[in-house]
Amino acid sequence: MTNFWITMTGAAVCLTSMAVLFQHDTFAVLKKDISWRQVLGGIVLAAFLWAVFWIGDKVSSFLFGFARQQVDSIYGMKAGLPSWGIALLLLLVIGPAEELFWRGFVQRKMSERWGENRGFIIATALYTLIHIWSFNFMLIMAALVCGVIWGGLYRLQPRWLPTLVISHAIWDACVFVIFPI
Repeated sequence: MTNFWITMTGAAVCLTSMAVLFQHDTFAVLKKDISWRQVLGGIVLAAFLWAVFWIGDKVSSFLFGFARQQVDSIYGMKAGLPSWGIALLLLLVIGPAEELFWRGFVQRKMSERWGENRGFIIATALYTLIHIWSFNFMLIMAALVCGVIWGGLYRLQPRWLPTLVISHAIWDACVFVIFPI
């Protein structure tokens, strides 16, 4: 049986490799713009998103009878690796790679081609729709919320990419392993 977390890590490495291959300055943007404010901003944004999802979990459980079961099925994917291993993969590989690919590459390219607003909308729609394979409404909605927030911030200020990378990595590790909802 295929381990979900190993597969996700492989996919994350492939996505980041594609971003670097097709956009050579991917890592240069991170090095140039990283600061203590970016780090602090990433931590604060991750905490904010965790709170949004905690509240969203309570509201969606009240509104939709299927919500808690779907959220629990997401947490059921923890098999195959120890929690600390999953947290490290999310923090060091998967979270950063997803942000570099979706905002630093896809949204950037879509914005260059079709303008910032359309680029944001298209990238957010693609980020959300890629989760449709799960057939899990709650996961799809989580991707939409995160895509709108991370993509919206990137739309407002592309130099905040390091903040978004840090936020995505910390949020992933917190919501899936450290402080599950």
